[in-house]
Amino acid sequence: MTDVAFKLVDREEWELARLDGAYAGSAVDLQDGYIHMSTSAQLAETARRHYAGSGDLLLVTVDLTVLGEALKWEASRGGDLFPHLFGALPLSAAREERALSVDEDGLMKFEDGVVGWA
Repeated sequence: MTDVAFKLVDREEWELARLDGAYAGSAVDLQDGYIHMSTSAQLAETARRHYAGSGDLLLVTVDLTVLGEALKWEASRGGDLFPHLFGALPLSAAREERALSVDEDGLMKFEDGVVGWA
């Protein structure tokens, strides 16, 4: 397993979370009962499948080492293990935030001009 994961977040939702000190999750996260995250190897496909055509997003790098037992690795797409957080994401677990959009083809475009995911 890895020590970091990534969460694509609507910028406005993240700004609201700053007021609370924790991110409760997107509508899909709340419906499913956990916060969906991706590893670096899973991120591009997550962006393509679930965020194509979305703008004003943030890519949040999450320190998994501080999440304790609320973090579970569960099989999902193709049997791949994904990090799922059962509970709110404390903003203190966010290591980095990068502004981006995802074009209609599902390609991430960062505000710093970088395209794709490395």
